[in-house]
Formats: sequence, C-alpha cells, structure tokens
Amino acid sequence: MNTDSRLADRSLRRDSARVISRLGCLPLSRREALRRCLFGTAGLLLADGWGLQARAATHPTKAKSVIQIWMWGGPCHLDTFDPKPGAGYDYCGPLDKPIATNVDGIMIGELLPGLAKQADQYSIIRSMTHGNNGHETASYMVQTGRASGGRDVYPSVGAVTSLFKGYDAGYVGLIPPYIVLTEPQGRFSEAGFLGSRFKPFATGGDPAAPRFMVEGVVAQGITDERQRRRRELLHQLNTLGRAMPGDASLKALYQSEDQAYEMILGDAGKLFDLSQEKDELRDRYGRNTFGQSCLMARRLVEKGVPYITINYKGWDTHKQHFQIMRRKLPEMDKGLATLLQDLKERGLLDSTIVWWSGEFGRTPKVQWEAPWNGGRGHHGKVFSAVVAGGGFKGGQVIGASDAKGDEVKNRPVYPVDLIGSMYELLGIDPSAKLPHPQGEDVRVIPAVAEAGIIGGRLKEIM
Repeated sequence: MNTDSRLADRSLRRDSARVISRLGCLPLSRREALRRCLFGTAGLLLADGWGLQARAATHPTKAKSVIQIWMWGGPCHLDTFDPKPGAGYDYCGPLDKPIATNVDGIMIGELLPGLAKQADQYSIIRSMTHGNNGHETASYMVQTGRASGGRDVYPSVGAVTSLFKGYDAGYVGLIPPYIVLTEPQGRFSEAGFLGSRFKPFATGGDPAAPRFMVEGVVAQGITDERQRRRRELLHQLNTLGRAMPGDASLKALYQSEDQAYEMILGDAGKLFDLSQEKDELRDRYGRNTFGQSCLMARRLVEKGVPYITINYKGWDTHKQHFQIMRRKLPEMDKGLATLLQDLKERGLLDSTIVWWSGEFGRTPKVQWEAPWNGGRGHHGKVFSAVVAGGGFKGGQVIGASDAKGDEVKNRPVYPVDLIGSMYELLGIDPSAKLPHPQGEDVRVIPAVAEAGIIGGRLKEIM
C-alpha cells in the first residue's frame, strides 16, 4: 500500500470512529464497536442476557417518549406556576399580577400568557420537595430519585429509559435513544453505574443558528458536497479494500462507514436540519436556542427517540432576578406553549411526557440587600414541576405551598414519586432490577427504606 492509500485508509477509519463515538457508542475496542455498532443493527446484534431482562421488565405503556425541559439553575415557583400575590412586594417584587388560565381556579405567572391558554393540557405540582439547596446534589436527587452520597452513583431517568426503551429493548435506527440539546448538564453523571454506553448524546451547536452544527454530524465550514468528494477520494485511494474484497473485518469497517455517512449525508442526518420546517412554525416556537430546541425535540419524538433533554440554562438568578425573568420567561412561555400545541396537533402528546422542572426553586423572599440587589437564592424546601401528556391528565394542581411559598402546605411530592409515576406510564416496571457492576440487588425505584420519605405515586393525574 502506498503512502497516500495508507493515509486515506487511516483517515477513513478515524472519521468513521469519530462519528460513531460522538453518537454515543464509546466502545471498549474497535472489534466490540463493530460487533455491537449501536446504530441501525443494534437491536438485532445486542440479543444478550440483559437485553432480554430489559424487555421482560417492560409493562404495557401509555408513553413512548419523554421531553425533559431541564431548568438548569432552578426557576422561581412564585414567578412561574405558584404565584403568591398576597405575600407582598418583598416576595413578589414587580411580578404581582398572576393571570387566569383556561382552567377555572388555576392562576400562573403574568409573563406566561401562552401557557395560560393551555393549562388544560398540563398539570402543576406545587409541592415538590427534597430540602437540598446544592446544585449538584439537588440535580442528582431530582433526576435519579435517590438521596445523594453513598457508594453508588445511580443513573438518571434518561439513562434508565435508554436501558429499557433503547437498543437492548429493540429500538432501532441511527439516532441515539437518549439525546441532550445542546450541551451536557454537568451537574452529575447521567449514566451512573450503568456506564458510558447509556450516557446521552449531547448535540452541541445551536439549533437557532443558520445551520445546526451537530457535533460529529455537521462539520464547521465543510459543505455536504465537500464531504461527498472527500469520501469518493478516500475510496479511490483505498487500494487495500480493492485487493481484499472479501475480507470480513474490512466489510464490518465499511458497514460502520456507511452508517457514519448516513448520519452526515443521509436521511438520518437531515433530522437535525430545521430549515425543513416552515418559517411560520419556527417563528411560533421562537427564533432562539430554547424555542428551536423545543422544535428539535418534537422532530426527535416523531422519529421515535425515547428520551430527549433540553438543557435550558440561565435560571440561577442570585442577582438581577426580575430583569432576567422579563427576558427569560416570555422566551420559555413561547417555546413550551408551542411545543405542547404542536405535539397535540400532531397526535403526539398522548404518547409523549413533557416534564418541566429544575433542581429546586428560588427563595420566596427577595434578597434586596447588597450584593444581591434583588435576587433569589436556592430553595429546596418547596418548588414546582409541570407534567403533560403520556398518560398524565391536564388541568390539575397537585399539592400546595404555604401562603408565602416557603414550605409545603399539603401533599408533599418527592422526586422518587414523580419519577416512579413516569416510569409506570412509560411501561417500565419500577421494581425491575438494574444491572449493577458488583451484582447487587438494585431496583429501578428504591424501596421506602432506601429512599427515605415517599409521598406516593401521582395517581391523581394518572
């Protein structure tokens, strides 16, 4: 083989491996990657013992997918879904005029008019609690249902859903079963002891940009036509392949290459091309990162992706809280309201859980003093979450906080209660066993003794 051929072959292997790795494979070896491949044929190739257990542990399902709106930093419940106009200026600040919704008796924050028109589609949990005020530990608790600390790092809802609804359970296609738009949350290890195979694929890029530069799929500054020409050149220089046409290992490599380029140039990669959507719909979602992420999430649900997280940053408002809310809340309102409406119109809401939550709320009493100058701190004693679709009833309110939104007044709901309810709707048996690396008996949802206080599943809205 001459020098050019060796370089071309090496480049081909590197490009294919990079795309496959970025899309969530993270193999132990090239041979293992080629055997499993984790895209396209993965549901057929992974007929191992655990895959059979995962399928056996799946119950009849109402929900097929989850769109998690992760409010990174913790949104204030008083300014969103649990307004307290009677608490006074020190609690409400200038946002003291909640608005009525299309459900009698339910009021929400004044900067959420779009969501006010769709309250019949979602339910509000006003009594979420865990008592933890640390970003990392609270994020871990809200997304795993487990207390922080201890020897094991437990997997998040997304990783568990990927286990029971992903490749081992017959999910097929090139799109990974667990996707984060657009960057990792960074607060905890999403896959926990399940390992890197169940980590989400973080797209990177910005869906609101002229072209959504999905990492490993769309290359900065390289057109599709140039990608095609590069591939053709690699094939022209690949004298080894022509000399060994029947070699099994090369055949497997070429299969991986085909799958990688299908993501770059084929129909699978076009899924991330939002220019295929009508301008009017894109405008309805909002021409910003969050709005276009919501639109992208809907496209992923249409493609059958089981779990999508929109990592929505900017809610850790220790300073200038109300200035930030006047910018962020209308953006959130437009994107989320349009997502619910779009899913409903397309017949997807009944099979898609939409879960809105942060790791905690914000302090009800505004911190007017320096250096905060009108900010809100962390507040884990009580906060709000919103759920819609996938078997959850709309137009309901679960629980309540006290008159100033400082503590739970009635019906406390702990993260494990909400997570267990979602698993039931997804058809995942909460008592199913997770594959622990040391073989310990660990269940999808912990027993009462493990979890501490449990309020109970959300049967009121299921």
